[in-house]
Amino acid sequence: MANTSEPADKNSSHQSNLDDESLNLTGISGTNFWFDQGFTRLVYLFALVTFAVLFLMSWVIYQEAQPAIKQFGIEFLWGQDWDTGNEIFGALPYIYGTLVSSAIAIFLAVPVGIAVALVTSENFLPASVRTTLAFVVELIAAIPSVIIGLWAIFVFIPVLEPIEKWLGSTLNVIPLFNTQDPVGTNMLTAGIILAIMILPTMAAITRDVLLAIPKELRSASMALGGTRWETIFRVLLPAGFSGIVSAAMLALGRALGETMAVTMVIGNSAQISASLLDPAYTIPSVLANEFAEAEPGLHIGALSYLGLILFGLTLAVNIGAVLLVRWFARKNN
Repeated sequence: MANTSEPADKNSSHQSNLDDESLNLTGISGTNFWFDQGFTRLVYLFALVTFAVLFLMSWVIYQEAQPAIKQFGIEFLWGQDWDTGNEIFGALPYIYGTLVSSAIAIFLAVPVGIAVALVTSENFLPASVRTTLAFVVELIAAIPSVIIGLWAIFVFIPVLEPIEKWLGSTLNVIPLFNTQDPVGTNMLTAGIILAIMILPTMAAITRDVLLAIPKELRSASMALGGTRWETIFRVLLPAGFSGIVSAAMLALGRALGETMAVTMVIGNSAQISASLLDPAYTIPSVLANEFAEAEPGLHIGALSYLGLILFGLTLAVNIGAVLLVRWFARKNN
């Protein structure tokens, strides 16, 4: 017995001497393979080109915005007048319209997108039904925004307008609905249309995140006595939190930059109102409406300044998402 156990002891001691780094094949830098070196440098080059293009775009917009920056400075951010004849410009109504319409869209699209992802990733329905439902939702992303805008004008607004009139007459004590006899083109309509447009992004990415979660987590939770819904809300969604946040941020980026559909349904009125039933204006909408006919100089500079602000908003949203994911990861650890 002593002779038979000796080889086993040698093997076990030999395995214990192997450190994790030697077994980690992904840790090999590939210095001995010219193909690996070339591919690595190519990836670095592409990353550098991406950063250079992003910087060049920002620099060009910044240079075009110089007349407005020199004329109005930081006060441009809270200015509320937009008079092209007298060359008086302010960005606050457009910033307000962009943020509020996008917030409405995210508020509606996130829960619906998560629900669609759960239905299409879990076995609540037959596989054929889940696949069909996921395909139909993702198909919305292929519809051009101008088509969605036309659909909103001729189909959606006639259906929504009586509901908005009822809200304005019944719940007018609430500032969010304090509008007498609202028309169909307003902030609420734009927010709902944006929610429909960003729903495929939210649902598709969240579905992929939930499908990537190991099945062992589901089995372990239910083996410990957890119900189906406890497993979903206490195991699956926390495990996929970072991916869900990434999906929401991508959807929010789409909402912040959407132009044609919003321009067709938001009313295009540069005002700040607490009521969601009043017309509003967004930064992409005013750029689409005025840039082609803008006079060189201060008008072009003001529009470019708006574009720079929109770029800053998008960048801030992405940075905030990264910080939120890191904070949640530290909290869980």
